[in-house]
Amino acid sequence: MSTRFRFVTLGLVIALIVINYIDRSAISYAVEPLEEVFGITTAQYGIISSVFSVGYMVAAFLSGPLVDRFGCRRVLIAAVTLFSITTALIPVAGSFAGLLIIRLLLGIGEAPAFPAATRTVSRWLPIRERGVALALCGGVAVSGSLLISGPLLTWLMDLVGWRGMFWTLAIFGAVWGVIAIALLRDLPEESPRVSAAERALIASGQEADAGSGRSPVRWRPLLSNRNLWVVAGGYFAWGFMFWGFMYWLPSFLSDAYGLSVNQAGAFSIAPWACGIVGALAGGVIVDRVYRRSPRIRSRFAVMGVALLLAGCSLAPLAIAPTLTVGLISISLGVGFGFVTGGIWWVAAIDAAPDQPGSAAGFADASFAASGIVAPSVMGFIVSSTGSFTSGFVVMAGLAVAGALLMLLVPREPTRAAAPAVETAIESA
Repeated sequence: MSTRFRFVTLGLVIALIVINYIDRSAISYAVEPLEEVFGITTAQYGIISSVFSVGYMVAAFLSGPLVDRFGCRRVLIAAVTLFSITTALIPVAGSFAGLLIIRLLLGIGEAPAFPAATRTVSRWLPIRERGVALALCGGVAVSGSLLISGPLLTWLMDLVGWRGMFWTLAIFGAVWGVIAIALLRDLPEESPRVSAAERALIASGQEADAGSGRSPVRWRPLLSNRNLWVVAGGYFAWGFMFWGFMYWLPSFLSDAYGLSVNQAGAFSIAPWACGIVGALAGGVIVDRVYRRSPRIRSRFAVMGVALLLAGCSLAPLAIAPTLTVGLISISLGVGFGFVTGGIWWVAAIDAAPDQPGSAAGFADASFAASGIVAPSVMGFIVSSTGSFTSGFVVMAGLAVAGALLMLLVPREPTRAAAPAVETAIESA
């Protein structure tokens, strides 16, 4: 009898990503008590927010090789332990310096999630199922967590206080870790819950050069991989739009249209809801396109067109539109952008199928870099011009540039090199 335990494994990864994003956004709902209790200023809070992305970027680049070397199970259990402890320590940080260190460690702890998700999906799912799966991980889980985090976190604050909110989130992470110890395995053949028929189904859908479950990192082919650099560049372009709206959308709605904080929060739901739709659509589209044309360039074409549409959708923001037009423009931009949400991980696997965790870490570091750059650039533009318009122009320009990169630069790999790859892995 065939089992479907691969979807339980996928569910564990999605749940971790949701916990990740809720944890990292929780501090934004506790700004006032943190400033009051620890005496930090608004400027210091901005530094605390940015340092998360610094830790995340460095650890994302390093966690991919760790995942490839030691497997996702051990790395993820260690990571969830770290970010659960640091989340629990936030209410007792005591000072600006304490919060700075804790947020840095939180970024380091949360970084392995996406490289591990990529490796898990590449080893647990046949290639024809990966588009939707990674859209759920990289798109739906992210945008969905942003939808539910506000109501959930404010409810927890009302129920158990702001300190209790952080401690409750730490418990969520600990519970996930216990479940992962019991159920999560690096490979299907390591799990007693997977039937022989399901193992055969998964194995039949793997790439010929997928490699083993754990292997050392080979840096030269990774860093000289042109397709991987294309993925990183495109991901940075999308990341600039994502982080820009994540940090500045409520402020834009309040400043440009005079909305209250609650009203701006309510209107902010629409773009992230469109993100869920876009992520689901992207997973379905990329799987169907790949079945018709099983070439790497077909995935890049879907991503390039989506980025191009996302950039063009922001054009009305350059002419001071009405609230309705502005919200539609932003929602379309985010929706089209999230079409690529999970495909970055598919493209990373395609670019380096023998080192999926390392390739994903490389791409994720580029996304994290945009998380450092975008808030700062947008803040500088707004403070110097008194308007968000130029920032939106930069967003649109980067999206179009990323689209051209995805459409024009990628090339098909030479599959004849696959045996050499396998030999290198076996001899390493």
